[in-house]
Amino acid sequence: GIGCERGTSRQLIESAIQQVCQAHQFAEGSIAGIATLDLKADEAGILKLCHDRQWPLQCFTAEQLRSVSVPTPSDIVAEEVGTPSVAEAAAILASQGHKLRASSDLSASLRVAKTIVRQAGQPGAVTVAIAEAEQEYTGRSGRLWLVGTGPGELAQITPAAQTAIGQADVVIGYTLYIELVSALLRPGQIIEALPITQERQRAERAIELAQWGLTVAVISSGDCGIYGMAGLVLEQLQQQEWDGKTPDVQVFPGISALQAAASRVGAPLMHDFCAISLSDLLTPWEVIEQRLTAAAQADFVTALYNPRSQTRTHQIETAQQIFLKYRNSNTPVAIVRSVYRPEEQITLTTLAQLLETPIDMLTTVIIGNRSTQIHANKMITPRGYLGFGA
Repeated sequence: GIGCERGTSRQLIESAIQQVCQAHQFAEGSIAGIATLDLKADEAGILKLCHDRQWPLQCFTAEQLRSVSVPTPSDIVAEEVGTPSVAEAAAILASQGHKLRASSDLSASLRVAKTIVRQAGQPGAVTVAIAEAEQEYTGRSGRLWLVGTGPGELAQITPAAQTAIGQADVVIGYTLYIELVSALLRPGQIIEALPITQERQRAERAIELAQWGLTVAVISSGDCGIYGMAGLVLEQLQQQEWDGKTPDVQVFPGISALQAAASRVGAPLMHDFCAISLSDLLTPWEVIEQRLTAAAQADFVTALYNPRSQTRTHQIETAQQIFLKYRNSNTPVAIVRSVYRPEEQITLTTLAQLLETPIDMLTTVIIGNRSTQIHANKMITPRGYLGFGA
């Protein structure tokens, strides 16, 4: 933390820092950066020193600095610049990074209280204080890359998504998805694989690492913006009053499960369609039932995600019953499991026989509309509707 009189030379500021470091046995190489009052953002001596030493400069407003309790406040300084402390308060705030604690705990990071340095023949005076950061300083602006990895085969991942995974400092995802992209990972990356039920923990961890200054790739199968991690990460950022800039967020789309499944069975999505997740972990089952009924009544081609798990077994049965109320029992249905993966299984059946095929969380179910047909082992939904316009 640095405070100085206007016009203080670069030499005096550097000399003051060296004196304080030597007196307290701190290595100059461990200096992460310089912090000061925003009124000093144009101070020539500070700017020249930071440029020469490649130290980042962080400036705080008087209001921010006033909020910090310090051991040696000054009424004179407060009268001059609107805060009783510059060097100590700025050092303390900078040491916290994005993890600001309660104001009563902030001063715990202070290692050296302010020291005032003057030198004969050098204009001005310098105040130096030193605080220790809890976390290593990266000096970088973090980035969050929300990456869709497609259905699982490396060839189905977009080139942009592959590059993002390979360039990221950190890759975070569900254990299975990490395994599927293992060929894209490189030595030196931080790889964090978490269980399937820990989506929120994945989002929080990714944000924490990005706020530290790392580039973090959060991977989701299919498209990350369709039942993936993109929404959850952005929700978490919103709750933290994210400014839309730091960390920078970029979304890399992927081939969604419904697109991949459709490509393997023909062209079932050629007319209006919708996707409905049967998982009631985040959505009340009553709402899901309403959406199933609406989709069935409106004759949408419907893709069902998360159709059945070890603990959720009745949902797919209820979905079948709802659709049978509004669709012919011979309506074509595609059941695609582990699409584009070595264990891929594809079944073309009817709505009446839907439950005769094994279905799990790796399965996507596509229910046709009243125009959908099966021809030559392909599921086809005509672009025109029931001969409309013929």
